Amino acid sequence: MKIFSILIALGLFTAAQAQIEKGTMLIKNGTVLTITKGTLEGTDVLVKDGKISQIGKGIAAPAGARVIDATGLYVMPGIIDAHSHVGIDAVNEGSNAITPEVRTGDALNPFQIAIYRALAGGCTTSHALHGSANSIGGESETIKHRYGTFDANDLKMEDAPRTIKFALGENPTGHGRRNNETPTSRMGVEFVIRQAFAQAKEYGENWEAYNKNKTVKGFRGAAPAYSARLETIYDIIKGKIILHCHSYRSDEINMLLKVCKDYGIKKLVFQHVNEGFKVAPELAAAGAMASVFSDWWQYKLEVYYSTAYNAAILTRNGVVTSINSDSGDLIRHLYHEAGKTQKYGALTDDEALSLITINPAKQLGVENRIGSLEVGKDGDIAIFKNHPLSIYGVPQYSIVDGIVRFDRAKDAADMRLMPDPKETFDVTTLQENGHSHDNCMQGTEEFMEQLFGFSKK
Repeated sequence: MKIFSILIALGLFTAAQAQIEKGTMLIKNGTVLTITKGTLEGTDVLVKDGKISQIGKGIAAPAGARVIDATGLYVMPGIIDAHSHVGIDAVNEGSNAITPEVRTGDALNPFQIAIYRALAGGCTTSHALHGSANSIGGESETIKHRYGTFDANDLKMEDAPRTIKFALGENPTGHGRRNNETPTSRMGVEFVIRQAFAQAKEYGENWEAYNKNKTVKGFRGAAPAYSARLETIYDIIKGKIILHCHSYRSDEINMLLKVCKDYGIKKLVFQHVNEGFKVAPELAAAGAMASVFSDWWQYKLEVYYSTAYNAAILTRNGVVTSINSDSGDLIRHLYHEAGKTQKYGALTDDEALSLITINPAKQLGVENRIGSLEVGKDGDIAIFKNHPLSIYGVPQYSIVDGIVRFDRAKDAADMRLMPDPKETFDVTTLQENGHSHDNCMQGTEEFMEQLFGFSKK
């Protein structure tokens, strides 16, 4: 505790969440890939206080603004990963088939190096999903990759809609949990979900009746017993939470479409969806969305059958489709994953890039904030050398809220949160540079040894 007290006193940790840092910058003369409004050559993008305020030619830089010369570079929205476990260490609450009472947002780890590595791949936002051990898992968190903060709450995207994780198939029937707990079959998964919805509907209606009746003079009824589990599930039924469901087989995808129809649930995104191409018209008719791998399958029995044309077939059938990572490695090159759809499906540049920008934004319910370069949206931007769909595309900058969180030219410095231990240390340097967002994690142990006189060795 003494160490943390010293860090708080020096300004490296704060007792309460600080205001999210927003930046002002001008990106000049780039090829701007807006995604929704075409490609703009030799164009500037002005971000003021974290928001895109102007897109055009010859924009003057405000006083104090950082200026990035993007001549010969490609400027696009920050990449969004709709299925990730970046920022969380424990993914599954595998103690029960139904655990909507837990939330990944309560256990975010801002120090996880995977966040920085995602930034190095142009990815500025991800969906920190609960795992797939449960038929109904926990609430998940949409996070911005504000690497450099020490406050876990700073990772949370402000006012992002609530989301939750469901799962079908092998994982919730025993692969993810133990002790022969229910469900142990695919039909058992449907039963568990339907039973939970029925219980939650009754619970919610009882609370609504109580809240209505308690205002009536002379009413003496007792409030129903509170249940965080049923409260959350009822919020799904009421449309307050977006349902994201781990799925592979088309028969199970079709099953959940029917369950959701029976309970009036319309906010539905299927994850993985390897056999989504078999039921693409049904997904489109239901308004369900799909977040898929570009070309992963056959890594276990239920994923044996798929195709690299899956994303293109879903897109052509009118399904809002994204390509995700579910991987700390794949998240670093989602632009290459999107590019595969041009070989397998002949998608246009904008269609392919939509799979990792505006479409995942829609699936997370944040398309009014991120996913395209438009005035009024957040200043979340990735800048590439060479076109991002080219095999030669290389991210140069990743910008979140107008703050550069990754700068390839300064990569050595980016990897330190603390001052360089090789430099002369003094408290003034620490206070001025210790919380810099141009620095990340390397050198921390050496610095701690210098400051506090201890070593792990």
